[in-house]
Amino acid sequence: MAKKRTEGEKGGHGIEGIFKGLADMIERLGDLAEKGEQLSRTGEIPLSGKDRDIKGVYGFSVKMGLGGEGVKVEPFGNVSKDKTTGRSVVDEIREPMVDVFEEKDHVLIVAEMPGIEACDVQTDLQDDILVLSAQRGDKKYRKEVLLPVEFRKSQISVSCTNGIVEIKCMKQ
Repeated sequence: MAKKRTEGEKGGHGIEGIFKGLADMIERLGDLAEKGEQLSRTGEIPLSGKDRDIKGVYGFSVKMGLGGEGVKVEPFGNVSKDKTTGRSVVDEIREPMVDVFEEKDHVLIVAEMPGIEACDVQTDLQDDILVLSAQRGDKKYRKEVLLPVEFRKSQISVSCTNGIVEIKCMKQ
């Protein structure tokens, strides 16, 4: 007769699974702090809306030890908390994961937007804020990116390969 396994033995369900996940994450964050690297996690939640099925996409990126900034956690996706009710909501527009690299002659913004091509990407400048948006079919993205300096529209070029959008802002 086979022994019945407990929830903890089945692979970490329940409170034991939560604690194991937190312990693993803390250990991984410690490793990252030593190496000055980054950690990303993503997931999807299938949901049914009034008119159609929608997908909740969530994730976070943890960057440590880069440029003397310490720990930086950036969420992305379309799941957020409603400021008035405190409940989780799923927006139609996703916030992409974005990295900003300051080089000698330019600033490079790299955004992950699966399903998007270069012709779908729109940029708008508002002082030192770049508003990045894109739409193709049911995929909609929008992100405001704080730039280290102000640029003019003529200094910006956009390219995209397999949903990885690169925006180059040339310095004068």
